[in-house]
This record gives sequence, C-alpha cells and structure tokens, in this order.
Amino acid sequence: MEKFSAFRDPGTGIQPFLRPVPPSGGEALAHILSPVGYAVGLVKTVLLLALALVYFVLVQGVCLVLTPIQPLHRAVTHIFTALFSRLALFLAGLYWIPVDVVARKRGRNAPRNETWTPRAGDLIVSNWVSWVEILWLAFRFNPIFLLPVCETLDLSSPTPKSTPVSRTPGRRTGTGSAAIASARNPTQRVPIIGFRRVNLLSMLSSTGHLPLIAGSTSAKPETLEEVRSKADRPVVVFPECTTSNGRALLRFAEVFRGIKLPVMKYKVFIMCVRYDPPTAFSPTLSHSIPSRFFNPLLHVFRVASCLTPLTLSIRLLSPSESPSSGSFLLSEFLAGGTYPDELAECCAALMSQIGRVKRVGMGWEDKAAFLNLYKGKKSRL
Repeated sequence: MEKFSAFRDPGTGIQPFLRPVPPSGGEALAHILSPVGYAVGLVKTVLLLALALVYFVLVQGVCLVLTPIQPLHRAVTHIFTALFSRLALFLAGLYWIPVDVVARKRGRNAPRNETWTPRAGDLIVSNWVSWVEILWLAFRFNPIFLLPVCETLDLSSPTPKSTPVSRTPGRRTGTGSAAIASARNPTQRVPIIGFRRVNLLSMLSSTGHLPLIAGSTSAKPETLEEVRSKADRPVVVFPECTTSNGRALLRFAEVFRGIKLPVMKYKVFIMCVRYDPPTAFSPTLSHSIPSRFFNPLLHVFRVASCLTPLTLSIRLLSPSESPSSGSFLLSEFLAGGTYPDELAECCAALMSQIGRVKRVGMGWEDKAAFLNLYKGKKSRL
C-alpha cells in the first residue's frame, strides 16, 4: 500500500512488514469454498486450543513432580513437547516439512556424515517469520526460547545516522518507491540489554510483537552468556528480534556483542526458514502483524481454514561451515569493514546465502514505527 511506502527498503525495494497478499485469479472459486474452509478451520482451531490446554496441564503441571530428577524431567517434557508440537503442525495443515542440511555455496550438498545435533548450551540462530518455526524447533530440539529485552520503545527521536547492512543488493536509483523510502529518517538503534526465558506457549503468543521493555516484568533480564552457560538444552536466538513477512531478513540486532570468532566454547547452528507466497486458496504462513487479542489465534484460524496442504522449507547450514567450525574464515564475511557485532553479521550473511533471501537495512525499530502507523490508521477506519 502506498501509505506504507516509507517502510520500503531503498536498497532492494522490499516491504518487509506488510502481510503478503495473493496474486489475482481464482478468487471466485475460493469464495465458493470459503464456508467449507471456515467450518474446517473452526474445528481445527478448537482442537488446537484443546491441545494447547492439555500440553500446559501436562508439561507445566504434572511434569513438575519430576523436577527433582532433572534428567527424567527433561526427557519426559521433551517427549510431550515433540508429540504435541508435531500434532499441532499436522492439524494446521503442515503434513510434511522438508528439511535440508546444505553447504554455503550453491549447488553443494553437505557431506553425508554431517548432521545437526545441538546439545545443551549450543546456540541455534534463525530468522523469525511465524509461529510455525517455533513449533518446528520445539518438535525437533525442545530448546530454550528467549525474548529480547530493550531499554525503551521511545523511537521519537531518530538520529541522522543508521547502521545498514554491509551489502544491500538491489537498486538505488532514487526514483519511485525507493525515493519515498529514502525520504524517511533512519530509525535509531535501540540496544538489546538482555533476554528473558519463556516457555513454548509464551513464545508462540509473542510472535509478531516487539522486544520486551526493561522493567515491564519483575524478572531481571539475563545476558545471553548467563542463559547459555546454565542451559540444559540448546538455546534459540532470533537476532531480528521480531517477525518479518518472510520476504527478506531484517537488520540483525547486536545480540552477540563481545563474542569472538570463531566461537570455540560451544557450537553455533544456523538455519533459515522460507514460506511459499500466498495464493487464492492458501493464506500466508508469515505473521508479521500481531493480533490485538489472543495472538496469534486469528492467524491460526486463517491457516487452519486452508483446504490445501501448506508448505515451507527449512534449510540448515552444514556444521562444518558455521562460525564455530575450526575451518571458518572470518575474512570471507568481514573484509573491509568494522562491525560492533561480528557474529551477528556473519550469521546474517550465512543465513542469506543458504536461504537465498535478501537482507534489508530495516530492523525491529523500524517495525515499531510501522506498527504505530498501522494501528493508527486501523483505529481511524
């Protein structure tokens, strides 16, 4: 929409926040089948809510009696989490999820003996597009989920300087939508001061939202190293700190500041998830704009109402090419520049390559401004 053109990346022409819309064609048949889809979606949504309730009772209630025996508690909760997460994905219409372990260079497959085996204290770094990848991560690894915590969401005073990505492929013509986007003042970076551990259901409900604000909860934010050093499971980090619409990678926040490369004390695993664009018969799986109430229930209903199988692809970087590999060459990613967070820059470059997705210079701070505009226009309708 033209009124949101200021939030189009000038380097690529991509609008990373608006919900993708299907191309024209096939709407008549889709409208005819919509009552059937709504009925199916209602049944599936009720089943998913019942599934979430049972999961909460079992994992957050019954399994607490096993807490004194940590290995047993961890094993039982992992089984329940994997079972319920995969069942939820199946009910949502994701019957089969292709997963590929790939090498960085195009056309190369990872060696056959390389597998993804994150252990306690290892980091899994991923882009964030929807609640779907959260369920998939829970199903595969039962990790520790983290929500970023920032100092403030007061973005009323943009600075004349910003920190764009090191390379933004695409046009910089200064005409059309690129000119509109470049007219907008850059949004000031807001530091991420720590993280808060959350359970699976809380992580799902946070999809699309902005980082937490320091002082909004009684719990003191922890540093990434504090969480990682005490973790009994892998730790998932979403450096974008919020969801995009899947068309590009947002600017990574400096969540790994101070970590030296290559990472030696633990392993870093990088993944990229991609979703097919929506059609007249299937909605977008991306969830960039959160619901005002019971997020993301409305989006879950839209997805569950689809009468055709839904697809996504998950690409995992070969461990031998990760920033924690002994053969990792820092000069391939950081040549000719200085970066306050070297690991974040390397992860963004690697994720862009394996997922074949472009990077934009807009970050979660820009999404905060976008949501303010979006909600303001919605309230005036």
